[in-house]
Amino acid sequence: MPRVIVAVVMVLALVGLGWIFLGPKGKAGLDPARGARFALGREDAPLVVVDFSNYLCPHCQNHALNVLPRLKAEYIDTGKVRYLFRDFPFPGQANVIRASEAAACAAEEGRYYEYHEVLFRAAASWGGLEGPSLDRYLTDLAGQLGLNPKAFAECLASGRHREEVLADQKLATDLGLTGTPTFFIAGEKRTGFLPYEEWKALLDKALAEKK
Repeated sequence: MPRVIVAVVMVLALVGLGWIFLGPKGKAGLDPARGARFALGREDAPLVVVDFSNYLCPHCQNHALNVLPRLKAEYIDTGKVRYLFRDFPFPGQANVIRASEAAACAAEEGRYYEYHEVLFRAAASWGGLEGPSLDRYLTDLAGQLGLNPKAFAECLASGRHREEVLADQKLATDLGLTGTPTFFIAGEKRTGFLPYEEWKALLDKALAEKK
C-alpha cells in the first residue's frame, strides 16, 4: 500500500478513536433494529442480531470476512437468526459515508451483502481515496461484481442514500455506541470483535431460552 494511503487510513483511524472515547451517552428507549434497511435471514427468525459497522474498522473487517460467513451458514441461512446491518461512520469519515452509500446502491440490484463484503476486502485500496477517485473505485468494484456500472454510478452521483446513512450514524450516536463493531444480540449489546466460538455460545443460549 502506498505510504500516503497508509497515512490517511491511520489518521482516519485516530479520528475514530477520538470518537470512541469522546462520544455521547445513549438515550433510553431506542430500538437498534427499527428502520434497518438491509438484512439477511427470515423475517420470522426467533433471534435478531443488529450489526453496527464501519468499513475502515479492522475489527469489523475481521468479523465480516471471517466470522459472518460462518454465522450465515449455521444460523442465518437455517432460519435461526435475522441479521440486520447498520452503518456507523465516525465524524470526519466522508469516505466511509460514501462507501456506505455505495453499498446501498448495490442493494438496488439485490447485491448488498456481496458489496458489503468486497468493501471490507478492498478497504486498504479505497481507504485513502476521496471525491471522484473514490467514486470511480467504488463503481469499478460494482462492475467486478457484475452490477450495472452506469446505473450504479448514477445512483452514487445522485446521493439519494446519503440521508439514510446519516440516519444510521445518528441512531448509533443516540444509542451511545462507543466503538465498532457493536452488536445487539437478542437485545444484548456487545462491543468489539467476538470470535465465532463466543458467537455460537451466545446464540445457542439465546435460542434455548426461546424454546
